[in-house]
Amino acid sequence: MGWFTKLLKGSDHKILRGQYHGKYGEDRIWDNHHSSMDDLTDIEKEDIDRAIALSLSEEDHKGKKVVDYDSQSEDEELCKIDDDEEDEHLVKVHLDEDERLAKIQQEEEERLAKIQQEDEHLAKIQQEEEERLAKIQQEDECLAKIQQEDERLAKAQLEEDEQLARAIQESLKIGSPPQYDNGSSILSFPHLFPPGYRICAGCKTEIGQGRFLSCMGGVWHPECFCCHACHLPITDYEFSMSSNRPYHKSCYREKHHPRCDVCKNFIPTNSSGLIEYRAHPFWLQKYCPSHELDGTSRCCSCERMEPRDTKYLLLDDGRKLCLECLDSSIMDTHECQPLYLEIQEFYEGLNMKLEQQIPMLLVERQALNEAMEGEKNGHHHLPETRGLCLSEEQTVTTISRRPRIAAGYRAIDMITEPYRLIRCCEVTAILVLYGLPRLLTGSILAHEMMHAWLRLKGYPNLSPEVEEGICQVLAHMWLESELYSGFGNDGASSSTSSLSSSSPSSSSVSTKKGKRSDFEKKLGDFFKHQIESDTSSAYGDGFRLGNQAMVKYGLKRTLDHIHMTGSFPY
Repeated sequence: MGWFTKLLKGSDHKILRGQYHGKYGEDRIWDNHHSSMDDLTDIEKEDIDRAIALSLSEEDHKGKKVVDYDSQSEDEELCKIDDDEEDEHLVKVHLDEDERLAKIQQEEEERLAKIQQEDEHLAKIQQEEEERLAKIQQEDECLAKIQQEDERLAKAQLEEDEQLARAIQESLKIGSPPQYDNGSSILSFPHLFPPGYRICAGCKTEIGQGRFLSCMGGVWHPECFCCHACHLPITDYEFSMSSNRPYHKSCYREKHHPRCDVCKNFIPTNSSGLIEYRAHPFWLQKYCPSHELDGTSRCCSCERMEPRDTKYLLLDDGRKLCLECLDSSIMDTHECQPLYLEIQEFYEGLNMKLEQQIPMLLVERQALNEAMEGEKNGHHHLPETRGLCLSEEQTVTTISRRPRIAAGYRAIDMITEPYRLIRCCEVTAILVLYGLPRLLTGSILAHEMMHAWLRLKGYPNLSPEVEEGICQVLAHMWLESELYSGFGNDGASSSTSSLSSSSPSSSSVSTKKGKRSDFEKKLGDFFKHQIESDTSSAYGDGFRLGNQAMVKYGLKRTLDHIHMTGSFPY
């Protein structure tokens, strides 16, 4: 009927209006108010008839469909069941697919989260790398600045060196000296002050437009800057300073660098660059440390290490005596007798007179050592004993005539003879080493005579500190009496004058104790220094304790206390 309706609609004339009832068109009511069939054309009529026929044909087909309804319903039911199963299957498939998709989505989200973490880590690494690169860039910039500064300084130094080179060339023409180096031998150069009012530090006059020197905090005419030692202008490019005074380096070395008193050379520096030398505690000699091991000679009396070209007297027992000590030396027993009498008079002046006459003999080193071995009692000052107080009966070899000096400064033709010592008292003899200066021989005699006095006066056996200490006190007292009372007199002392009429050797005694030389005075001070600075317990500590007691209580009270207690008073 669709096509029919279309056909009707397609007509240009709206001619039909009415109702239609029934299947086959038996009951049809037409309402025709405006036109009739007669008004239609033949073609239109044929179209209408054809439409009616087609409509009837369709109605027939509909009736057939009614007859086949049941079978169609059954088919629809089966189709419906199949559709439900298919729907359930599709729902299940959809659910599985949804779960799979959800799982895939979750895995994708986890993967994306992991990727995001890696991105964040990479971003952090990148940031750190950027910071490191920035720091490196800053360091590079700093190094570049330092390099630029170094280049600038190098350029400035080069310009300054060129200026100094020009100044050197100019100064070489007039011989101007440079700045000082405080004795450290550092090279320095002169420089020019800006023009203006300048006063020479040497001559105190104005310096004009000519050349001048700038050093030591002032300006100088080149001819006014002179060495303090030789007073000549300093024209070298190095000079030294001492006490704010300039010196040529050679003059400074001569004046201040120590020379060895033995080899006369400048004392060399050690491995540390320091000047190392040895010095005698009293004579203040300076000498190279190597001379203590190379066999350089020493005087057996004053202990000085003389220069290598100095002559020594070689004694028969191997000792060497310098010529200054030889001048006042005592060589034989007869020559020593006047000195022995002087020591006895010294003791009488202290109210300590010896009633018995004790033999005194000068002996060689070997005889003294042999006698020391035979002495049962006594204390000896090692490494070398120069005097001994004997109390045992012995036979010793004494020197009866002094030796004469032969070529090569050797003592020859010395005559000795045996001397038997017989005990007639507690003391048998006093032995002294020969060849020593008068003052040293006298101090040894004073020491040994005190040993004799203690034994003859019945003092008990004393400790080494007490006995040797009080003996050293008497030797020290005698040296002081000789140094401060007898020196300076043109003639001999009273004790020597009293012996002049009876002794055949009065002239020799007079020369031995006449006006002393400065060296002999110094030698006496040295012997006192030896006693005062002795480091041994018996001779050194004993002397200091005894001298302290003697100064505080006097000699008599000190001796009385020793006799009663065997010790020094405190």
